[in-house]
Amino acid sequence: MRRLLPTSRTGRVLTSAAALLCASTALAAAGPAAVASTALEARHRVDYVALGDSYASAPLVPTQVDATCRRSDHNYASVVARRTRSALTDVSCAGATTADMTTDQGPVPAQFDALDRGTDLVTVTIGGNDIGFSTVLGTCVQLTSSAPAGAPCKDHYAGAGADLITDSIARTAPKIAQVLRGIHHRSPHARVVVVGYPDLFPEDGVGCTSAEVPLAAGDFSYLRDKEKELNTMLARQARRGGAEYVNTYSPTVGHDLCRPLAERWIETFAPETPAAPVHPNAAGERAMAGAFQRALSLRHVRHH
Repeated sequence: MRRLLPTSRTGRVLTSAAALLCASTALAAAGPAAVASTALEARHRVDYVALGDSYASAPLVPTQVDATCRRSDHNYASVVARRTRSALTDVSCAGATTADMTTDQGPVPAQFDALDRGTDLVTVTIGGNDIGFSTVLGTCVQLTSSAPAGAPCKDHYAGAGADLITDSIARTAPKIAQVLRGIHHRSPHARVVVVGYPDLFPEDGVGCTSAEVPLAAGDFSYLRDKEKELNTMLARQARRGGAEYVNTYSPTVGHDLCRPLAERWIETFAPETPAAPVHPNAAGERAMAGAFQRALSLRHVRHH
């Protein structure tokens, strides 16, 4: 089992990850002295394990701390861990699918190896690679030249009546359910949070076909809708699987890959700031972290 920041389990006086996370979040705003005081009183930091794919690991976002998994120390999990003084074990890995939760991803151990009964909080962003979203984008790019003003990608995937991407999302749903069952089994006391995917394409469906974004004009709205379907499925499985869902889509609307550089949180196919193509840059990962913290804090208030 790999631990980036080991945590002591002696003298544990709080058992609720929600209470610990929310308390440290609130006190972080009050200043370092308040955080330090609370840490001494609690005598235990949240044992936080981050699982997931490249939208969790943040490829190419500085600073990369794991070349194999293309993991950044400024991905959303790391940002949240620093803000809340949590003890983070981050095993998110670019290219991961639901299968890589329980089996080795090449030389990388199964992500579930990071879980144990003492884990307090688990986040997971997964499913995009199960539906082959990178392959879908590659196909869409290849088809653009055939009808740049049309929707050749939509015609390819949904032109025969059934939508192949919708079908793939449906087939992935039970895999997400299995992932959540596996987390609960290994970490029965943990608060489990499914973190969704941020807004990649313009919410209004108006495209920005260019050399940097080589998609046909009519395919922007189609791809937007497919991402929404994926997020809807993840939210549904979270509710059914005894987990919470964090919506990172709504807070990132207006910062998609078509926005000017200063407003862009999702990079184009030819990134201008350090990030993988069509992935969050550092600002995008910070936005995802903020959505995560706000969602947990609001739910804690409602429950108390």
